[in-house]
Amino acid sequence: MKRTKLAIIGNGMATGKLLEELDRRHAFANMDVSVFGEEPHGAYNRIMLDRILKGGNVGDILLKPEGWHQDRGIMVYKNAQVTLVSPAAKRLWTEDGTEHLFDKLVFATGSKPRLPQMEGLKDSQGKLVPGVCAYRDVSDCQKMKDYALKGGNAVVIGGGLLGLEAAKGLSDLGMRVNLTHIFETLMNRQLDRMGGQMLGRAMERLGIGIRTGVLTKGIVFGPKNKVIGVRLADGEILDADLVVLAIGIQPRATLAQESDIPVNAGILVNDQLWTGIEGVFALGECAEHRGITHGTIQPIYEQCSVLADVLTGNQADAAYLESKTYTKLKVAGVEVASMGINEPAELDDEVVQVVEEKRGIYRKLIIRDGRLAGAVLVGDTGCAPALARRFERQDLMPANRLDALATPFRAAESGGMICHCNRVTEEVVLNQIRVGCRTLQEITAKTGAGSGCGSCRGQLASLLLKNSTVKSATVSV
Repeated sequence: MKRTKLAIIGNGMATGKLLEELDRRHAFANMDVSVFGEEPHGAYNRIMLDRILKGGNVGDILLKPEGWHQDRGIMVYKNAQVTLVSPAAKRLWTEDGTEHLFDKLVFATGSKPRLPQMEGLKDSQGKLVPGVCAYRDVSDCQKMKDYALKGGNAVVIGGGLLGLEAAKGLSDLGMRVNLTHIFETLMNRQLDRMGGQMLGRAMERLGIGIRTGVLTKGIVFGPKNKVIGVRLADGEILDADLVVLAIGIQPRATLAQESDIPVNAGILVNDQLWTGIEGVFALGECAEHRGITHGTIQPIYEQCSVLADVLTGNQADAAYLESKTYTKLKVAGVEVASMGINEPAELDDEVVQVVEEKRGIYRKLIIRDGRLAGAVLVGDTGCAPALARRFERQDLMPANRLDALATPFRAAESGGMICHCNRVTEEVVLNQIRVGCRTLQEITAKTGAGSGCGSCRGQLASLLLKNSTVKSATVSV
């Protein structure tokens, strides 16, 4: 049987998950895989970049040990930027001119930071000026750490997850930090206004200044063109030795477009993640499916499972359909969870809110026709997994709505799902504990649980403590 040559452009989290799914389907027995990544590192977990700011190194957040790829015959090319693709000739070329053949090609090029329209942001060559950086990869983290060693002031532009993590990380490193956000609500895609306010107050208690509903107009320079501040639309200047940009991402689709592959905001794909060009697929942050691009783990990992079925023929008609997304994270030390809508959208929508200002806890449910349509939780997310199961299955809510907020999570009652990113159930984890897993790292390696957003690691640790018969079980998270 002829071996299939599969080329994957990009070596991020989507590629890492796709390789894992291919491995589960025993694809490497008749498939030669080449992965092309622009960074000098192996694939790492971008959600855990804050660990680099805290003093860790890239080895701490690698998705797989180096030997994993070698053992499966996967060729990983690092520092290898693909500059030209010919889908018709089934060839691609890297920056050094090397030619590679393929039978099937996957674009997993991810995204790039979205840059604000600000005066003074770039130099004459179109690069960010010294003292300004994005927060997207390991090299960005190193730049931020280098500036933080000098102390001083930092301004973070953007109040989403990355911006909040960057602000917390720089504050922990000793910088005086202000965060600006153009919208009135922090994490406005996930939270409502009250939830954003509760999160903002928690950040302010950490000593971080929060400015929402403000527009940053330009960089302020001092002697020798050194960055000294940021000018807001109302003329106010915030002192800054370092400016960090974290206003969002946009798909990296230029290479695909130059290769005559259909592109809109992202690379256009159908339900099989196919671009319409023979043998060419795309997934992850670079892909646009039914008008939507994704930047969160759960839907991208679902795409990886579907594409693995398609590429191997395991289920050639496998289809990716938009899923009900669930986000549960610890943002700058504050527990946050959301699912579905965060504001009522129909006249008959029922809203249940519980606010405990002194404890910094906020819970909100939106109920439609007796079923959960959305939820926002800040400060205490203990009931989030059970709510997520109700949301996913569209179970009827209890007559006393507060019961849904008060009920602690018990995996068996909620359907057993522990890790939503990787769709890992409690029973799968317990089976690994029974056969000898003694550490959280071993459970993650065997099941994938905890390798996505990381929010389930506390639950995994609890299961390990309760069910391990070995006294030396290691559960540090």
